[in-house]
Amino acid sequence: MSTSSVHDDAIIIDGLIIAKWDRALFEDMRKGGLTAANCTVSVWEDFEATVDNIVAVNQLMRDNAELVRPVHTTRDITRAKEEGKTGIILGFQNAYAFEDKLGYIEIFKKLGVGITQLCYNTQNLVGTGCYERDGGLSGYGREVIAEMNRVGMMCDLSHVGSKTSEEIILESSKPVCYSHCLPSGLKEHPRNKSDEELKFIADHGGFVGVTMFTPFLKAGVNATIEDYVEAIVYIMNIVGEDAIGIGTDFTQGQDEAFFEWLTHDKGYARRLTRFGEIINPKGIRTIGEFPNLTQALLDHGLSEPVVRKIMGENWVRTLKDVWGE
Repeated sequence: MSTSSVHDDAIIIDGLIIAKWDRALFEDMRKGGLTAANCTVSVWEDFEATVDNIVAVNQLMRDNAELVRPVHTTRDITRAKEEGKTGIILGFQNAYAFEDKLGYIEIFKKLGVGITQLCYNTQNLVGTGCYERDGGLSGYGREVIAEMNRVGMMCDLSHVGSKTSEEIILESSKPVCYSHCLPSGLKEHPRNKSDEELKFIADHGGFVGVTMFTPFLKAGVNATIEDYVEAIVYIMNIVGEDAIGIGTDFTQGQDEAFFEWLTHDKGYARRLTRFGEIINPKGIRTIGEFPNLTQALLDHGLSEPVVRKIMGENWVRTLKDVWGE
């Protein structure tokens, strides 16, 4: 089977996109052959503002129903493939929208939120992010994990501190993930995960999505799709071929003000980090170039069955474990 037909035939899932929501994004998803994607609808927003975001996204999906469909179950992912559409999984990059109300978790699950990152870079009511001293999982945080397990919402630890992550991995009765991360073994960065952390999540039934965000890649803004493949293979050699997938962290269409909002605590307070120039690896600059990644993995010498697992099958299996359907 040729590379193009492998990509066309496979389930292709991006475990994290935080691009600008518009028709152009959906068109590029179709160009790239994405079967489904976890798309961010909340970072620093509270409950009400997050609901407003979901209202707007629902309208946008209705207006572009020939391109996308909402995803609530893994069957919706296979339906998207059958229909030639991209399935949209609503995701949070912070538990901030839960506020201090455990009941909000089930409300958001019913609205289609399938994945929630517990902390975004800093301390919240659940635990600590990766940019400050890590106090671990709070007592309330343990209740949040139990409720997320109960309703079938995946715990994401990508921006979560090391100690809080370890305690969530041990606390959760369902698989948890780093939806978008890179290895410290290739570049030291507060957002990257050590070999030990990667092995720990995999040993406890968890999942790792690999990002291509160039500030965290060894070659930085000079990175190519081959550098991204190197990171994928590096992590796969630690976690195994069944616990790995893609989570690009595409920020397509976002402006400088958006990155300023992301990189300040609560969106406005102290500066947490500077990304510098944001440019994706050469060869996969846009979501529409996704077929190039399938090609690059095959060119690297990975077998077709392994490439299919990395590109989407592993995500589907893990989501089913968490969602239950």
